[in-house]
Amino acid sequence: MTKKIKYNIIYKKRLPYGGILGGKIMAKNIDEQEFENEVIKQNGVVVVDFWATWCGPCKMIAPIIEELSSEMEEVKFVKVDVDKSPQISNEFKIASIPTLKLFKNGEVVDTIVGFRPKSELEDIIKKHM
Repeated sequence: MTKKIKYNIIYKKRLPYGGILGGKIMAKNIDEQEFENEVIKQNGVVVVDFWATWCGPCKMIAPIIEELSSEMEEVKFVKVDVDKSPQISNEFKIASIPTLKLFKNGEVVDTIVGFRPKSELEDIIKKHM
């Protein structure tokens, strides 16, 4: 008796940001030491997701950020845990989370506070590309 085994092969495309998830790149978690190199010194659009592990709306928006990170390869997505990086949170006046700060060539160009649907986030990000 012969058994047939089915194999699933995932081809992974390595992009410059984050880790690999199902062949796509996830938003990278960064800390205070990495912030300048990963955000301020970058050319182009960088979306910074300020979040915390205990935040319910942050958990709701997280999969949307990961989807956008996979789909919008020309945009860099990073995440900053406000509890682990209080200096950055204070510097950018993060009072509520989730807060997304959009940077273009190292400068803040937009701020989004609270949960938003994927289509709305995508439209806001594309406006700055």
